[in-house]
This record gives sequence, structure tokens and C-alpha cells, in this order.
Amino acid sequence: MNAPNPNWFLRARLKTRQLLLLIALDDERTLSCAADALCMTQPAASKQLRELEDMLGIALFERLPRGMEPTIYGESMIRHARMALTSLARAHEDIVALKSGLAGQVDVGSIMTPAMRLLPCAITRVKQQVPQLRIGVQIESSMVLLERLQRGTLDFLLARMTTFHDSADLLYEELAAEPVVVVARAGHPLAAHAQLALQDVARAPWIMPPPGSILRQRFDQLFHNAGLEPPSDVVDTSEIVLITSMLQMSDALNVMSADVALHYQELGLLTVLPIELACQMDPFGIIRRRDSLLSPGAELLLQAIRRQAALAIPSSV
Repeated sequence: MNAPNPNWFLRARLKTRQLLLLIALDDERTLSCAADALCMTQPAASKQLRELEDMLGIALFERLPRGMEPTIYGESMIRHARMALTSLARAHEDIVALKSGLAGQVDVGSIMTPAMRLLPCAITRVKQQVPQLRIGVQIESSMVLLERLQRGTLDFLLARMTTFHDSADLLYEELAAEPVVVVARAGHPLAAHAQLALQDVARAPWIMPPPGSILRQRFDQLFHNAGLEPPSDVVDTSEIVLITSMLQMSDALNVMSADVALHYQELGLLTVLPIELACQMDPFGIIRRRDSLLSPGAELLLQAIRRQAALAIPSSV
């Protein structure tokens, strides 16, 4: 079997217009609407799609009575088309920024824990060196961020790898573990105890990550391992604003990352209870696309994050 030609698109004279058409078809799902979005005639759009499919030797879209759906091949081409066009757009942004004496744009995704201390410290250091560098930060779950990274809308992530994404095209660099603690409102009656055990908190009201999440599974397993039933008085949510508000107006408990808990304890909003939990979240780290070339600004922020992570001392809360 012949090896794939890495420069097939040169031989095929792949047009940027065809990449735009793939994305428009994915968004609009009809050829007429996609053509209108690109200010093309429908026959011209149909011809460009047919030429691309003939060149690849596969159908990129399934023609249905009421529209078009991408095939498995189409989904792959659409994903790479989005990445290619995003990369070209950022190349132009970098050139414009460099010509203007600026430092370009960096877009990073982060889960909650590194967004509390690690990332703000690194961004502050970088902005002291290069005030003009534009930095965009998106805080989401690892699953959401990985999807955005693979679509090409983020430069790199501070997140966890998940089993739901193919890691073959990703590079992962572990930074830190993520221990968890139990928190309650400041002045909570349980905070006066010198030491607590699982049976002391089993009947308390809890605000917990939703069922099916990694932390919820590990937390429930703690009680099963101790011969106890997991708490039954539970509100399921991972929204930090709702969690902190509900904790302050009730005697509910919550399990969260130690770094996040320390942040709220220093603000006087929450207190960490004296109970040791034999569980923690999986480590988080830097995740980037294997085939991506980072801009100078993104490299600068990445190096600052590595230095800050190396300086960090595990929190004692």
C-alpha cells in the first residue's frame, strides 16, 4: 500500500474557497444556504464540492431530501478545514501585530484549579514583560476544552486528558496533581472539631459534582469502601458561583480542589474542614496539538506557566 502523499493538496490544487464551503455546509446543512453565505451561486458551490469529492475519491456529504449531512470523511475534512483556516487567520494576526510593534494574540483554555493561581501568576509575569500581548482565557471542563483545541480555536490548554478524546494527535505535559478537600461556610459547626471522619459528614447536606463525573464517582466510592452509604441529601452541580453562594447560606458541604478551596478560604468565604479524603482528581497539565506551531506570544506564556509550576509549593490547607 502506498504511503499517503503529505502534499496531496498541492497536486489537487485545493482551494481556500473549498475549505470555506465545507465549513459553510457544516453550519448551514443545505447547499443553497451555504452558497448564499459565501456569496456564490449554487451551481458553482456544487461544482467545487464535486471536484473535491472526485479528487479524494469519497463522498464528503450525504445528500438527503431536506439537506446534507457530513459523512465520517466529511467530518474529518471539516475539522481540518477549520483548523487550517484558523491557523491562517492567526498567522495574519501575528504579522499585523508584529508590524504594529505588538505581540499578537494567545488563546488558552483552563480548568478551574490552574485558573485560580498558576495561570494568573503566569499571565501577570508575561504582561509585565509584554503589555501589548492580547491573552484570551476560557474556563471550562477538560472535555469542552479538548474539543475546542482540536477545532483549532485554542492555542493550548491547562487541563486533564480524558478517555473520550483520541490523544494520538495531542501532546501532554503533566504539571501537578489535584488533591481535594471538604469545605463549608466560615463558622460552620463542624469546623470546630479537631478531626472528622466520614461517618461524621455522611448525613450532612452536600453540594456535589453531577453523577457520572470522575470526582463524584471517587467520592461515592470512599463511603462504599468505609461500609457507609454515600450522602443522600445532595444538590448536583459543578457551577462554582452557585456552589459558593449555597455554601454561605446553608450548612451544606462541598468537595473541591485544594487550591480552589485555599483561594476562597483566604477571602474568608469558606473554611476547609479537618477531614482527610483518600481521593484526588487526576493530574492536570499542558495539552497542545502535535501538529501546531505556537506563536511567539503563546510560547512566551507557555514558558511562564512552566516556570510558575516549577516554583509552586503544594498547598497545606
